[in-house]
Amino acid sequence: MTSIHPVDITSEVKSNFINYAMTVIVDRALPDVRDGLKPVQRRILYAMLQEGLASNHKHSKSAGVVGEVIKKYHPHGDTAIYDAMVRLAQWWNLRYPLVDPQGNFGSIDGDPAAAYRYTEARLTKIAEEVLADIEKNTIDYKPNFDETTEEPTVLPAAVPNLLINGATGIAVGMSTNIPPHNLTEVCNGLLALIDNPDLTLDELMTFVPGPDFPTGGRIGKTGIRDAYATGHAGIRVRGKARIDEKNGRNQIIISEIPYQVNKTNLIQTISAMYKAGKIPDIARLTDESDRKEPVRIVIELKRGAIPSLVLNQLYKYTQLQSTFTIINLSIVNGEPRVLPLKDTMQYFLAHRREVVTRRTQYDLDKAQARAHLIEGLLIALDHIDEVIALIRKSQTTAEAKDGLQARFGLSEVQAQAILDMRLQRLTGLESDRLKGEYAELQSTIERLTAILGDERKLWNEIKKEIRSMRDKYGDERRSSITLLEEDINKEDLIAVEDMVITMTRAGYLKRTKLDAFRAQGRGGRGASGGRLREEDTNTRVMVGSTHDFLLFFTDQGRVFHEKIYDLPEVGRDAKGTYIKNLLPGLRDTESIASVMSIKGFDQEGSFVFATKRGMIKKTLIRDYANITSAGLIAINMMEGDELIGVGIVKDGEHVVLATAEGQAMRFDANDVRDTGRATQGVIGIRLREEDKVVSMALVPSEGETELLAVSECGLGKRTPLSEYPAKGRGGQGVITLNVTDRTGNLVTLAHVSGDEELMVLTEKGVVIRTRVEELRVSGRNSQGVKVMDIGKGDRVISAFPVKKEEEL
Repeated sequence: MTSIHPVDITSEVKSNFINYAMTVIVDRALPDVRDGLKPVQRRILYAMLQEGLASNHKHSKSAGVVGEVIKKYHPHGDTAIYDAMVRLAQWWNLRYPLVDPQGNFGSIDGDPAAAYRYTEARLTKIAEEVLADIEKNTIDYKPNFDETTEEPTVLPAAVPNLLINGATGIAVGMSTNIPPHNLTEVCNGLLALIDNPDLTLDELMTFVPGPDFPTGGRIGKTGIRDAYATGHAGIRVRGKARIDEKNGRNQIIISEIPYQVNKTNLIQTISAMYKAGKIPDIARLTDESDRKEPVRIVIELKRGAIPSLVLNQLYKYTQLQSTFTIINLSIVNGEPRVLPLKDTMQYFLAHRREVVTRRTQYDLDKAQARAHLIEGLLIALDHIDEVIALIRKSQTTAEAKDGLQARFGLSEVQAQAILDMRLQRLTGLESDRLKGEYAELQSTIERLTAILGDERKLWNEIKKEIRSMRDKYGDERRSSITLLEEDINKEDLIAVEDMVITMTRAGYLKRTKLDAFRAQGRGGRGASGGRLREEDTNTRVMVGSTHDFLLFFTDQGRVFHEKIYDLPEVGRDAKGTYIKNLLPGLRDTESIASVMSIKGFDQEGSFVFATKRGMIKKTLIRDYANITSAGLIAINMMEGDELIGVGIVKDGEHVVLATAEGQAMRFDANDVRDTGRATQGVIGIRLREEDKVVSMALVPSEGETELLAVSECGLGKRTPLSEYPAKGRGGQGVITLNVTDRTGNLVTLAHVSGDEELMVLTEKGVVIRTRVEELRVSGRNSQGVKVMDIGKGDRVISAFPVKKEEEL
């Protein structure tokens, strides 16, 4: 009668799942810290050894190996076994392959291997070192799955396979991802660790500086130490590329790719990024890889492309740069553990100590047994006549054996050896050979006994073997370790070039390449600076580099900033983008009063502010480093006043304030002391009734230089700075432009040297770019010459000198 036992399903499922999980973790997915092999890999190598597939024998069908593994050791799918065997043979996966392949074993492009009935394999020489001395009782065995034979629980591993070949695997709730290393470096690290077990991690890393991937590449230093200290961290890996020139065009040639990156997928990604506009400067992409050069991807660039910029785009948007997450998880004493580098190496050394001890004991036992037997043979040879007589008179073999033991004090083994001895060994020459062998055995026994009895000699033996592995199989690094940026900065993806930034009164902003405005002769009609709404007018024009900050100072004394490359780049005729979409913190009641570009906020010098009512203020640049999207107070404004200009002034420079009615006041910037951001400043110029400050120029205190004046009606002139006397701030100044109906009010007073070009912008959006040297030098009280032919109903609202070195 069947009895039913109720069980709690939650407890039953939990118990069974834990058992399943531990089976997967220990017996399937994770490598052993001692030999660096997963069970299936260990079984493949052991089966190949049992099949006699040594490196000096011919290759044999892979199907035979797979069948042997399934039959005796690994009763799972043949595909899983063959895939594991294929990976052991692939040079791009293992730094030191353990299987020597013949036939199609896949490719770095991700092509699969041929079926196992078509391919052949044998062990590599280094795989034989992993199996070396397995016959000398160096490791333990366990019954196979059906208890018809035995399999090794671990291999002797004369080489540190876990570190030199790495491992990847996904278990239940955990995974491992151990990178491969250079054998020479790991062996040197092991030798140093034997000599000094208290070696610090930094000292150990002088021998093992980092992973060494079979596919080469460049490894960033950041993260390596953390990975070695904790067993878990990410490192950045880049492919190797060089820039060549062919037929007048630059090429990027990729010769190495990051570890575990599929070459075909990389090429497809590059192509996709080109089509998506992320890497627009690619003209042609070809894969020229062959047997001689397994990786050779040639990227031909468009004319005028900047190779370093394209290379940074490749790192940013493709697998040419990837992150390798190190998880140094392995099986230690039957349990999964994440280990630091030093612990991993110490566990390997402990394993080698056990292997060498057991091998030495095995060799000692064997030598002692052989010496014991030879001792009996030598006794027999010394009493050969008596031995022969005793054997002849014995009725049985047992009687003869007993007689020999009783007469000569021999053991049963020695007596049996004498009875088994052939007559040819009774010669004198044979006797001499046995004596020589016995002497050698005594020397061997003495040496082996000394190794087992002296810890120092045991470790010397281990060191000798590690040196031997290093000298036989060591090679040069393939991956270079260098300092890489933690991230590709956005700026690294953007070319450094000068841009014209234009802004309208209604608040539309745009950037356009400087070369879109060709230089014209003085008095030209100019070019359109953009389509404007009927009621809109241009108010600002300036030039800055794509990598500069653009600072927006409002009429209410606040400041915002954006990178110039973040501004919308459009054609010369486009309208641009509404500024409040770029600066959401801008209030409805304020407008942009001044725009300027700056490289950064860590430079020397001060911002100097000028207001419509003639106030002047100076504050250190570094005080504005923390500008947020909500803006920052730049200057406190008095009621009814507005900010009209901002500049950067250094010690020794003078400030010139210019008014709409043509007055100019020059004074030493040092007359204005630096104050905090939230201050009003002091009086710079005293204004006549109805007059207002429209421009500010910063000039050197001495030297031959000029001030350029431009008026609303398009007239301009250059005047030597020496005609503007430096006075104390707070005066009414001197005349700088004879303002009449013909000139219109003064618009700009700027410092020039004469070799610049001048950008002039009109209210209706017309822009002219002309050479400053075409404007003749005139006195302060003159009106100047025509800079630009102004259309009916239009007027100049901004002028900006551009240094020639800012051109493309």
